[in-house]
Amino acid sequence: MTSNPILKGFNPDPSIIRVGSDYYVATSTFEWYPGVQIHHSKDLVNWRLISRPLNRQKLLDMRGNPDSCGVWAPCLSYSNGLFYLIYTDTKRLQGSFKDSQNYLTCCASIDGDWSDPIYLNSSGFDPSLFHHDGRKWLLNMLWDHRPGHNPFAGIVLQEYSAEAQTLIGPVHNIFTGTEMGCTEAPHLYWHNNYFYLLTAEGGTGYDHCITLARSKNIEGPYEVDPEGYLLTSKDAPALALQRSGHGDLVDTTDGELFMVHLCSRPLPGLRRSPLGRETSLQKVSWNNEGWLRLEQGGNQPSINLPDISLPRHPWPVLPERDQFDTSELASHFNWLRTPDLDSFCSLQDRPGYLRLKGKQSIGNLFEQALIARRQQSVCCTATTLIEFNPDNFQQMAGLVCYYNASKFHYLYVSKDQDKGRHLGIISCSGDSSALSSFPLYEKDPNNPVIPVPEDAPIYLRGVIRYAELAFLWSLDESNWQDIPLRLDYSLLSDESGSGDAFNFTGTFLGVCCQDLSGSDRSADFSYFELVDTSEANDH
Repeated sequence: MTSNPILKGFNPDPSIIRVGSDYYVATSTFEWYPGVQIHHSKDLVNWRLISRPLNRQKLLDMRGNPDSCGVWAPCLSYSNGLFYLIYTDTKRLQGSFKDSQNYLTCCASIDGDWSDPIYLNSSGFDPSLFHHDGRKWLLNMLWDHRPGHNPFAGIVLQEYSAEAQTLIGPVHNIFTGTEMGCTEAPHLYWHNNYFYLLTAEGGTGYDHCITLARSKNIEGPYEVDPEGYLLTSKDAPALALQRSGHGDLVDTTDGELFMVHLCSRPLPGLRRSPLGRETSLQKVSWNNEGWLRLEQGGNQPSINLPDISLPRHPWPVLPERDQFDTSELASHFNWLRTPDLDSFCSLQDRPGYLRLKGKQSIGNLFEQALIARRQQSVCCTATTLIEFNPDNFQQMAGLVCYYNASKFHYLYVSKDQDKGRHLGIISCSGDSSALSSFPLYEKDPNNPVIPVPEDAPIYLRGVIRYAELAFLWSLDESNWQDIPLRLDYSLLSDESGSGDAFNFTGTFLGVCCQDLSGSDRSADFSYFELVDTSEANDH
C-alpha cells in the first residue's frame, strides 16, 4: 500500500500507541458491536484487526442507543505491562444533552479478555489517559448543556488513582480552545520540558482541524501554536482527504514521529462519503521553536504515505468470500447494539450456513438480526445466497447496504397472498420525518416486485459504483437478472439527510432477517462475498 488511508472504511477517531516494535490503533465503533476496533502493525503501513475488546454485556450494552451514539473516541495507552482503554458510551445525541458515560478497562495482552469496566465520569466525551512521572491523568472535553453557553466548554483534567480505581482531586479546565470552536479529542504528551496538548476543533465536518498547544504546567495556561492549525483540509476542497482532524502521535523505534488522524474521501463531484471517516497517517517533526510540523510542509494532509524506515511486514490477505464454515463469525463482521449475538445468529444450527432468526424491523434500536462488514472501497460488489421460506409479508430477509435506521437500501425476499414469494426493494433516504410511511423507492412506480419460485435458493447481488447502486438476482449464480432501478448510493453517507440529524459512522454491507409476527422465522445464508472492483472501474 502506498496511499492513505491506512485503515479504510469506517474507522474514525484513531488512538495510537507503540509497545516495543508493535503498533496499535484503536478506533470508534459507535452503535456497532463489538465495541472498539484495535488494529496491529509492525511497519505503520500494513494493519490487521487483532482485537475488539468491548465484547460482553458488562463492558458494553447499547440496546436503545440512538444512531451515531454508542462508543465514541476510545483512547488506548500502555504503562508498566498493562494496556488501558478509555471509552465513552453515549446514550443521547440530539438536543442539549449528551448523556456520555466514560469508562476504563485494562488487559495484560492486547487480544485478551479485558477487565470489567471502571466508571469514571459523565461530564463530557472523548476521554484520554495520560501517564506521566508515576501518575495518571484523565482528560475529556466538558459538555455544557445550558442555553446561551458554549456546549464545548473546554478540556478538563483530573488525576486518576489506579489504586483506588477512581478520579481524585480537583477538576481543572485547562484549555477552552480557539475561535474554531468545538474543542474536543484531547491527547497530552511530554516533550522537551513541555506538556503538549493536541485537540480536534471545528466540528467533524469539512472545517475539521487539529490544534496544538503547550504549557510548562500540566494545569496550564496553554499557548496555541502561533502558526495555526497543525492539520486541516478546510481550505482545500480539492484535496482527496477531507474532514481531516482528530489525531494522535506515535514515535518509532528509529526515533521518527508520526500522526494518525481521521479523514474522509468524498465521492467524485459530491461532498458525500459513504465509506465514512477513515484513518490516515502523516509524518511530523519538531521545529527549532518546539512546534510540530508536517513533513510535506503546510498543514494539509497528503494522500501519499510518508517515508517510513521500518521494514515492511505484510499480513495474510483476507478472503473475499466468507463460507460460514467456522465456529465463530469472522472478526470483520459486526452487528448492532446488543451483546447477545446468540439470540439471533447461529453458525451451529446448520453447519456451513449463517442462520439469522428474524427479529424486529430494520432500523430497530433494540433488537434486529443484521450481520454486516464495513464498505472499504467506493466500487465493490456484494453477493450472497439465501434460503428463506416466508409465510407472510411480515417476514423478510436479504441483502442490505446499511448506514443507519433512516439510510439504507435493502433487497429482500418476502411473501404475500397477492404476489406470492417475491423480491422487492426498500430504501430510506435519510429523512427521519418520513420513517412512519413507506420509505423511498418502496412507493416508486418504477420499483418492480419480482416473483420468484417457491423454496428455491436465491442469489442476491449489489453492485456499487461510486454514487450508484444496482441490485441483481439469480437462481444459478450464472444468469444474473438486473433489477431495472438505479439507487442513489450517496444517500448512505455522513453528509446526507435532513432535519437536525447528526451522522458519524459509515456504510456496512451484509445480510439481515425480520419477522414482525414474532415467530422468529429464520433465513440461511451459505456465503457472503465482498469484492473490491475499484481498479476495474478506474479503467
